Amino acid sequence: MTARRRWRQRALYYLPSVAVFVGVILLWEFTVHSGVLPRPSAIIGALTENWSSGRWPLFLAARNTFMEAMIGLVLGSLFGVLWGAAVARWATARDALLPVAIAANAVPIIAFAPIMNNWFGVLNPLSKAAIAAVLVFFPIFINVVRGLAAVDPAAIELMRSYAVSEWVILRKVRIPVALPFFLTGLKVSTTLSLIGAIVAEYFGGSSDVIGRVVVQSASALRWDVSWAAILFGAATGILFYLAIAGAERLLIPWHPSVRGEGPA
Repeated sequence: MTARRRWRQRALYYLPSVAVFVGVILLWEFTVHSGVLPRPSAIIGALTENWSSGRWPLFLAARNTFMEAMIGLVLGSLFGVLWGAAVARWATARDALLPVAIAANAVPIIAFAPIMNNWFGVLNPLSKAAIAAVLVFFPIFINVVRGLAAVDPAAIELMRSYAVSEWVILRKVRIPVALPFFLTGLKVSTTLSLIGAIVAEYFGGSSDVIGRVVVQSASALRWDVSWAAILFGAATGILFYLAIAGAERLLIPWHPSVRGEGPA
């Protein structure tokens, strides 16, 4: 198949989605007149006006929120991997840690915000990152457990029959099998970390973050700025997700989900 034909097929594949998106934007632009829901042109204008200056500099706010989400993603992933590995390896750890993980996932996110603000300080980015880490932890934990449990016992027995150490089994068998599951959880966690950081910002903190920009601009009835901040936050989350998807293609190019042969 030639490169030109591949590009043509790809364009035809995405054409319906692009047409629907453009149609919705045009319908929104010419039919919606509500102040709470501004026209797309007004939102883009507010985004341009407040990109790096003005009362609500959106680039600075998005950068700060992204850093909170990134810290939360790293912390949540680290604890999720460690707990998942312990649960998959030792039955005693599974009985002790699994109920705690389920209980943490069941607590509403807004219940954590006052606690984290008191622990770390309302102006400390760690208070927002900690809430993001709580949201990230469970998808990573579950996918690591699933991945390590998906190892074929016959493969383990074969490796042990050759007197291979547990470290080599972990490196050669367990990690390659669990890696696609982990990356799937990581792609889900990217958006969750950003959601956690933004929701945590609603409960106070620095003004130069996406959550506070949305609250303050809405209080001033600047709905165009609120929607511009939401749009910028969504774009940041999409770029965050695409970065992990790109890393997935580099780390597991052999996996069917990456080659387009099946779901992740």
